[in-house]
Amino acid sequence: MTPNSPPPLVGLLLSGGLDSSILLGHLLRQGHRVQPFYVRAQLAWETEELQAARRYLEALASPALESLVVLEMPLRDLYADHWSITGRGVPDAASDDAAVYLPGRNALLVIKAALWCQMHHIETLMLGVLGSSPFADASSAFFRDLQSALNRGPAPPIHLETPLAACDKRQVLQLAAGLPLELTFSCISPRDGTHCGRCNKCWERAVVFRRLGIEDPTAYAAPVEVVP
Repeated sequence: MTPNSPPPLVGLLLSGGLDSSILLGHLLRQGHRVQPFYVRAQLAWETEELQAARRYLEALASPALESLVVLEMPLRDLYADHWSITGRGVPDAASDDAAVYLPGRNALLVIKAALWCQMHHIETLMLGVLGSSPFADASSAFFRDLQSALNRGPAPPIHLETPLAACDKRQVLQLAAGLPLELTFSCISPRDGTHCGRCNKCWERAVVFRRLGIEDPTAYAAPVEVVP
């Protein structure tokens, strides 16, 4: 790269939730050029989630931010009558982490976006996963192995990076100053286009703000009960 050339374009899997949205803002502030991806998988909350991602991108509009690429990875044939497809029996605040696990989803999302990057000569795909995730397929070791597998073929090499892997929620939110977090979306059981206030993800979101002493900008359809 010459002194006057623009920085290379990096890909980012954007869910519209807190972590990937904050990472996007952080990357732009660091001077990166970013190509965001949203992977649509036919899940029950995706209409609201994608709308939120588009609003967030519009709010962060920048010459360094490329237009959102929406990729299709339908999972209805695999998940069938799973709650993530039907919207019935959605895990609530009392559910443990295992209840919200979606088999194979991380690998499928990454593969789809990574292949797009390889075909368009983008060398790096970034993911907003935290090291605190309890799932093995969100670990640094998993992404290293997946990167190795993706690079076995003759396509251009792809690097999978997880810049937030060493961060906890407090550290991630410290990167969010000035970002429009009210436009992000974390709910898995939306009500009239807004956060339901009852599902596992709404509870998790509310806990992050309340226990860190940060004002929660989220509109919830029902009050979220968070034990101090």
